[in-house]
Amino acid sequence: MPRALDPRALRRVMNVWPPFLFSGVHVHRIAEDWRSAEVHLRSRGGNLFSMTDPFWMLLTMNALGGGYIVWDRAGEIEFLKPGKGRVVARFALDDATLDEIRAATAGGEKHLRWMQTEVVDAGGEVVARVRKQLYIRRKRDRDRQ
Repeated sequence: MPRALDPRALRRVMNVWPPFLFSGVHVHRIAEDWRSAEVHLRSRGGNLFSMTDPFWMLLTMNALGGGYIVWDRAGEIEFLKPGKGRVVARFALDDATLDEIRAATAGGEKHLRWMQTEVVDAGGEVVARVRKQLYIRRKRDRDRQ
């Protein structure tokens, strides 16, 4: 099943998407293999959670391929200190995580998986921890239509 957008095209689209564009969020990079991404935010207050919102779902969905349903189920943020200036969130999806997901969903069961990202300032200090829970399962025949 062909993907709607490749990572570079998706990055360009997301950078002009009004909720990101007008809140200072800039998608700096999405890896060609969908295994990592980097997002920057020019300090504008309460956008730390929104800058991280779709990335775990997008990376996981594309890295697993078209045979899976992946969506965000829950999210939470822990604010640790004020984020002044530019802040960065990095996402990295490794082979071990993908293998665990594939094993957990091999029989068609749903799998709930928490993913965590730290948002850091220019000095490398953590300003927030964001957790997203993904719902993941293999597509059934009726889902493929």
